[in-house]
Amino acid sequence: MRPHSLQILSVEEAFGRQGWHCELIEGREVLRAGFDAHHTRVNLIAQAYPQLNALSIVSESALHLDEEHLPAVLELLARGNKQLTLGGFEYDLDREFLVFRITNLFEKEKYDPDIVSSMVHCAIAELDRIIPYAAVVRDTPADLLEDLDLERLLMRQDLIPPVPGDEEEEY
Repeated sequence: MRPHSLQILSVEEAFGRQGWHCELIEGREVLRAGFDAHHTRVNLIAQAYPQLNALSIVSESALHLDEEHLPAVLELLARGNKQLTLGGFEYDLDREFLVFRITNLFEKEKYDPDIVSSMVHCAIAELDRIIPYAAVVRDTPADLLEDLDLERLLMRQDLIPPVPGDEEEEY
């Protein structure tokens, strides 16, 4: 079995600096972690591509959908992707998971820990942001899906989790 690359080891080090528990997968350039977000439990996978000096961070959470609700959720994700600058939403049809993926190319073999941390924060926050919208679609009765305005749904601010540090302190 070959040793892990400097790239994935630098990701593990960045996680350690943040106090995040993670697990390197033997024989692969992959690290796994789990996080409790505002709305959901997030499974996170970091995969290094040493030949490219690239890192992909994938956050995912289970979302079971029936045939009637699947097209509306896929449209919701497509509309959500239009609002993004970095990364993108996906739906894993085989495993029934909502997914957010972000990738970055690095200049050096040892990845910048601040960029790695930002990618992790982004992947968790974006997935946590879309989950309640997808839940609204999933929980809408099938006969009312046609009336659901997905563009307006994505504008609802009451479903977005608070940004850490932005909450007003109570005295």
